[in-house]
Amino acid sequence: MTGAGDDSIDTRSAPLTVGTAGHIDHGKTSLVQQLTGVDTDRLPEEKSRGITIVLGYAPLRLPGGRLLSLVDVPGHERLIRVMVSGATGIDLFLLVIAADDGVMPQTLEHMRVLEALRVSCGVVAITKSDLADPGPAGRAAAGLLPGVEVVSCSARTGAGMAEVAAALERAAAAVVSRSVVRRGPVLHIDRVFTIRGSGTVVTGTLWSGEITRGQRLHVLPGDHVARVRGLQVHDHTVDSAAAGQRVAVNLAGVERRIIARGDTLIGDGADVTLTYRLEADLRLDAPLTDRARVQVHHGTRDAAARAVHRDGARWQLRLERPLVAADGDRLVVRQISPPDTLGGGVIVAAAAGGRREAAAAEAQASPGGAGAPERPVLDDDALGLEERLRAAGYEPPTEAEMGEEARHLAALHAHGRATRIGRSMHAHPEAIEHVRAVVERVASDEGSITLARLRDELGTSRKYAQALLEHLDAARVTRRQEDDSRVLRPSAQRDSSSSAALPDSPPPP
Repeated sequence: MTGAGDDSIDTRSAPLTVGTAGHIDHGKTSLVQQLTGVDTDRLPEEKSRGITIVLGYAPLRLPGGRLLSLVDVPGHERLIRVMVSGATGIDLFLLVIAADDGVMPQTLEHMRVLEALRVSCGVVAITKSDLADPGPAGRAAAGLLPGVEVVSCSARTGAGMAEVAAALERAAAAVVSRSVVRRGPVLHIDRVFTIRGSGTVVTGTLWSGEITRGQRLHVLPGDHVARVRGLQVHDHTVDSAAAGQRVAVNLAGVERRIIARGDTLIGDGADVTLTYRLEADLRLDAPLTDRARVQVHHGTRDAAARAVHRDGARWQLRLERPLVAADGDRLVVRQISPPDTLGGGVIVAAAAGGRREAAAAEAQASPGGAGAPERPVLDDDALGLEERLRAAGYEPPTEAEMGEEARHLAALHAHGRATRIGRSMHAHPEAIEHVRAVVERVASDEGSITLARLRDELGTSRKYAQALLEHLDAARVTRRQEDDSRVLRPSAQRDSSSSAALPDSPPPP
């Protein structure tokens, strides 16, 4: 990390994080740039396509001097998973609705996510008010969110920017900062990278507690121990960071390759549980059948789960990969196919019993009581194989080519860091997501995609293109036609458009 200490960070008010929400192309990022002076679209792909793909961050100085952390989320329906991971750490929202479009599908879905997370305080900004009458969109917003202040503005002309900032200041004054709750540090990681001379850096919104320089923290679910070498808040070096802030943590003692987005940093007093089974009181917008398979979003991590109905609003969620959760945490529940947000709720029992949890309770591996369920350990050899798969991209080695390394595949699969394609190849999930995005883009634009077209798009051989297409067929993303071309299945079409997104870190060709 770079930067020197700076007295300009406002410590007079408790820290809060505000998150954007709203439909694609309604001007969220342009509005953020007007308010903060920061263009949060940092990737070349975002610049070339004119859409937000990954979470963006900026400091927001309010008129009275208070400094908020701001998270800018994508508005595309294909990126709702990214939006949820950003929204889970926010304290108030900035919902953006374009005057010329009005309320759109992702406006409503983002509102359902906010409701599930119980983020009820915020501001509605009616953007593009220089292009159309903001009245209809403003009235619709007021009907959907009674009591929330609605402000008309234009990011192109700058009109209304001061009013939006003032409204955010009033909204922030009504929010209680999570820093007032005495609890150990919990930070759900949304970015991991390496800086030359500094080493491993992770970022996230600090959910609770305080992180200080020199502190020892655990990285879950792997339970690696790291020391805080340095801290930054909004690019300023600090000695400590409080809950409610966006934080960059420079870690010593752990390598970049053993940490992934969705992992969690915890310290002493963090009353969390590493769990495969939890119980929650859910408020759902659509009926859910007993034992339905759903996607559960918590922190920056998500997991498929079997939802078992208990009584009334109470459901037990049997997870296919572990979450690091605490009683009282909020979560979002989504339908897997066709993808849609069903609602969410509050966790009432983060450790809801079962064989794995019993073993975890006995282990008591972490300082916060987060035990280690029965599952393969990612040792250095397994992590080495993961790096090999990541580097191979969409041209993965066969099991025979892996040799002795192939024995670590089970551990990688258990942690969601390898995906089988074909009979004997295993690719890194980032590569699969990259290929899926290419297939969805071409098939959406042209109606179908052929094996030869995918081969040329990826610059690879027929062998790999065929294995990847067959994997997408099996995953019910595509359907093979009589002429061997592929079309998107209806559920994938609802999830896709000509602006289908790439993953945060596209694999090398």
